[in-house]
Amino acid sequence: MVTTPVHTILGSTGNIGTALANELSKKPVQIRLVSRNPKAINANDELVKADLLNSTDVEKAVAGSSVVYLVTGIPYNVKTWQEQWPVIMENVLNSCEKHGARLVFFDNMYAYDPKHVGHLTEETPMRPESGKGKVRAKIAQMVLDAISSSKLTAMIVRAADFYGPGAKLSFLHEIVINRMMAGKTPQWLYSGSKKHSFTYIPDCARAMAELVQHESAWNQVWHLPTSNEYPSGQQIVDIVAKELKMGNKLMVVPAWMVKLLGVFTPILKEVVELRYQLDQDYCFDSSKIEKAYGLKPTAIQTGLKACLKGR
Repeated sequence: MVTTPVHTILGSTGNIGTALANELSKKPVQIRLVSRNPKAINANDELVKADLLNSTDVEKAVAGSSVVYLVTGIPYNVKTWQEQWPVIMENVLNSCEKHGARLVFFDNMYAYDPKHVGHLTEETPMRPESGKGKVRAKIAQMVLDAISSSKLTAMIVRAADFYGPGAKLSFLHEIVINRMMAGKTPQWLYSGSKKHSFTYIPDCARAMAELVQHESAWNQVWHLPTSNEYPSGQQIVDIVAKELKMGNKLMVVPAWMVKLLGVFTPILKEVVELRYQLDQDYCFDSSKIEKAYGLKPTAIQTGLKACLKGR
């Protein structure tokens, strides 16, 4: 008797988890959605309530899985990351090892050496200087160590700042798209003229669902498809303004003001240590995955149009 493989999404209610559930519905797999309050995306989804900080919950959620995707997000606060991420990762690694599940860890670029931000590849050294970057480096190394000791078959997939239709808690949506759709002046931090990388959420989901099908993709790091147009803040605003038939004025918040506002606005306080991603060119190279599997990124203009249409 052939059983349908179970693909489990840990953190199923976020931007990436939702998109991934949609993408996996096209594959011959049983989708298991896991979060504190999971909600069905597709008709036959299996829903499991779990707290990823609770090892028993995680083990129950992972049991019977063929592939587990760790795509959860936690509050954007360095202290919370330091306290919670290592616990979550240890719970997930232990559970995957116990039940023989393969792991896909959805990561970002914070662990990379800031001195290389102008051209980031999978080979860029992990030498973070920020508090959040050091947390990401620690948990990524936990995955790599599990791979190297043959305890686990896994892969780390990384994305730049993400955006996409209906995205929540997206830097690009919050300060540009949502503001312009409301008729407000868009904002940017530090510099509106530096190149910046953005990864389209549907591209992330499509690439992850494809990578797990290839035995050759496992036990390594992949950059998810990201457009090499690397638009500046002003160029993003120009595209959106043209679509909305409105002015393209951009308000750039200088460093001193970001620091001052951080005293009153917690999220801006958290951004200060990541200034290097915005006050210089930030170019995230995904040519490895493009060459290996032909997974091409969505053009920036196409992605932005979809965001404005909400689909």
